[in-house]
Amino acid sequence: MTSAVQTRTDTLYDIGDLPPLGTVPRQMYASVIRPERYGPPDQAFRTEVLDVPEVPPGFVLVAVMAAGINYNNVWSALGHPVDVVAMRNKRGEPERFHIGGSEGSGIVWQVGAGVRSVAVGDHVVLSGCRWEEDDPGVRLGRDPLLAASQQAWGYELNWGSFAQFTLVADFQCHPKPVPLSWEEAACFMLSAATSYRQLTGWAPHTVQAGDAVLIWGGSGGLGSMAIQHVRRMGGRPVAVVSSRDRFEHCLRLGAEGVIDRREFGHWGRTPPEGTEEHRTWNEQVRAFGRAVWDALGERISPRIVFEHPGSDTLPTSTFVCAPGGMIVLCGATSGYAADVDLRVLWMRQKRLQGSHYADLRECRAVTGLAARGLLDPCLGRTYTFDEIGAAHQHMHEGTQACGNLAALVGASETGRVS
Repeated sequence: MTSAVQTRTDTLYDIGDLPPLGTVPRQMYASVIRPERYGPPDQAFRTEVLDVPEVPPGFVLVAVMAAGINYNNVWSALGHPVDVVAMRNKRGEPERFHIGGSEGSGIVWQVGAGVRSVAVGDHVVLSGCRWEEDDPGVRLGRDPLLAASQQAWGYELNWGSFAQFTLVADFQCHPKPVPLSWEEAACFMLSAATSYRQLTGWAPHTVQAGDAVLIWGGSGGLGSMAIQHVRRMGGRPVAVVSSRDRFEHCLRLGAEGVIDRREFGHWGRTPPEGTEEHRTWNEQVRAFGRAVWDALGERISPRIVFEHPGSDTLPTSTFVCAPGGMIVLCGATSGYAADVDLRVLWMRQKRLQGSHYADLRECRAVTGLAARGLLDPCLGRTYTFDEIGAAHQHMHEGTQACGNLAALVGASETGRVS
């Protein structure tokens, strides 16, 4: 299949308007981060007019209808821990700007040479990881998430979903679940696929019927997806949240119990042994372990601990995980430096496992669940295009709504399914 573009136009279309199918504007609106604006997200993002990228072979131009909001572009806005613009400039890419957005929904608008998996006009959701298909490891059958060429689109890679048009590899396109609105379809892929891999991808530590699973951040996007996955697999999810007004959200999704982390004060790095601070920490972490038992109604510890806060919670996760169990980590929103008591790992034979996003099979599995009504995307709030910076600010401050977040781009109103 060759490109189906009929015309290029100098007309700049407003947010919420689409050109005729087959017509590609020369320029578009985008929510942009530049190095000179690094800082609080509500200051770092600005709406600008930029050229629409050209479409190379194997790639697809998608008209973005809605975009998902994720924590990785809080980091992009701050310029820390990675200056994504400087990183790309070092490898020879000229753009001095960053268009974030690592998931979204939209309409295939132009296809590059050789693309046969999608056609112009297809309604798609976009997965957030890309690799080179000629990567030697991928060609030899290695998990593409372990490939040297693997990178996060809309974070490590430019031209994400916070623009009227985005550039993706053809394999990043998955069929949009028909019942979902554009904003619902845009918001769940990253959190649903990431959590699915965490809970199913690391045999033999996959969720089995009756397994207790501790889920940090149970009311957030990742946690909301994880609770549903665990319950559907027959497990017993226990959610941890930061306020009691988030209990009902977790219970509605299937949590067996919910713990308010504010009732404990031992978060962060483990104090030096032999100090009064360490004795207090030890008392608190044991009390947290008892709270897990109380939530389950019996003295059993979680076989799997679903981690993503990192520094604040990893010492506790290591302690409360059952002997022979697994702590599986996909992020570190509270910090990257964490303490692990290695004695607990080796003497209780626990597993500390890193997990990063998902492969194409796992992405297709979660879109299939959503299409069949077996996975609620848990859209907590929909922002306007000009509020993308504010959405990331709320996430940075921890004041965002429960569940996943989205922003409208090409969709003119909420609730549209086509």
